[in-house]
Amino acid sequence: MDDGQGHERAGRPGDLSRFVVERLNAGDVDGLVALYEPDAVLALPNGLIATGSSEIRKAYEHLVADKPTFAPGQQLTTLRTGDLALTSTRLVDGGVTVE
Repeated sequence: MDDGQGHERAGRPGDLSRFVVERLNAGDVDGLVALYEPDAVLALPNGLIATGSSEIRKAYEHLVADKPTFAPGQQLTTLRTGDLALTSTRLVDGGVTVE
């Protein structure tokens, strides 16, 4: 499924982590921002918060500027209730992401 801008849409919650890693490694800021709702909130590792598409875009532009390489982590069990899902991934460096 395409989001209308050439980016594959997540068909299930487990797709999200894969898309984030692929798009980070490609430096695809537009594709990363497309994963979020327009009024989403992104908690950044430095303790700052990015709210809305514009701030999330700036955060990802900064993150990919030096072209780092990101490795996929271990996807943990997805928690679901109704139409909401909570996904998490244990990163190679020991950190954890939660979406």
